[in-house]
Amino acid sequence: MSGNWAVEFVKKALLEVQEYVRLCFAAGRAAVSRPFYFRDVMEQIDIIGLGSLTVVLLTGFFTGAVLALQSGMTLDQFGARPFVGRLISASMIKELGPVLTALMLSGRVGSGIAAELGSMVVTEQISALRALGTDPVRKLVVPRVLAGFIMCPILTVVANAVGLLGGWIIALTQLRVASGVYWSSVVEGLYIQDVWMGIIKPFFLGFVIVTIGCHVGLRTSGGTQGVGRATTNAVVASSVVVLIVDFFLTRFLISILF
Repeated sequence: MSGNWAVEFVKKALLEVQEYVRLCFAAGRAAVSRPFYFRDVMEQIDIIGLGSLTVVLLTGFFTGAVLALQSGMTLDQFGARPFVGRLISASMIKELGPVLTALMLSGRVGSGIAAELGSMVVTEQISALRALGTDPVRKLVVPRVLAGFIMCPILTVVANAVGLLGGWIIALTQLRVASGVYWSSVVEGLYIQDVWMGIIKPFFLGFVIVTIGCHVGLRTSGGTQGVGRATTNAVVASSVVVLIVDFFLTRFLISILF
């Protein structure tokens, strides 16, 4: 019995992966051919980018602040408090900025896309689009994927900037580190490879978050309960995949850049 269950689980998992890959290829083809829904892309950039700005600002600022607070206490043991800026810049730009921004977007954007598309599926709106001769992937998926691909790196840069700002405020007020010492430490702790790593990662993470949200939403079934399940599944799946992709991307980029 347990063997049958395992086989069914593997079959279902492989089917999901297959359908996800098919969706990604279909979105890629639709993105480079006509018709192109430019207005929808701009609308999604507004929803995904500007709509997520507040949560990204808060996350970045307080992450930088708490990182300064914790690392300052540790560095004190070695008499290295002035190097707090170096630690914060390396941590935020290489790892924490991209990953925390992606996780925030998974919770806000991934769930929203899954719920929206799932509702359209269960209310037959997707079928109506097909009946009218409109490709749902071209109309609904491509604008969201392009918006996520464009906005995730921009939001990551914003999170990094406010994270460094939060660290500076704590270093100045709590750790008594001079502004000049902090910012020179920030610059000294960064290499161009670190900056490239912090810029390249969000493109992949943004793509993964949005495509998983679209995939889960379009495969929704079971009425309103199904929409709720799809929303939960989208957040869980995109959050886990973000961490997995981040690990493999980090390994790959380290082998190339360093």
